[in-house]
Amino acid sequence: MASSKEYLDFILEQLSLLDDITFRAMMGEYIIYYRGKIMGGIYDDRFLVKQTKSSLKMMPEADLEIPYEGAKEMIMVDDVDNKEFLRELFEAMYNELPAPKKK
Repeated sequence: MASSKEYLDFILEQLSLLDDITFRAMMGEYIIYYRGKIMGGIYDDRFLVKQTKSSLKMMPEADLEIPYEGAKEMIMVDDVDNKEFLRELFEAMYNELPAPKKK
């Protein structure tokens, strides 16, 4: 099942406290970037982020979900209504994720 544009728009609005949020559509789903780094994405209208020390610490009770067959488990973000939490989450995760690969 593909994700809806409406859910993407909702998540982008929830991330509006952050500068330089971008996305890329990929096979009916959406990859979410913060300052050029992949943070997670929207898969089947679920907002999932990569597992990092910070994301695991900030969401210790969160479910681990597989975004698509063959992918690594990601953390499902339940508190999508809390813009400040999402800002803190992305800022905490940013330095733990690798720099984008050069093309």
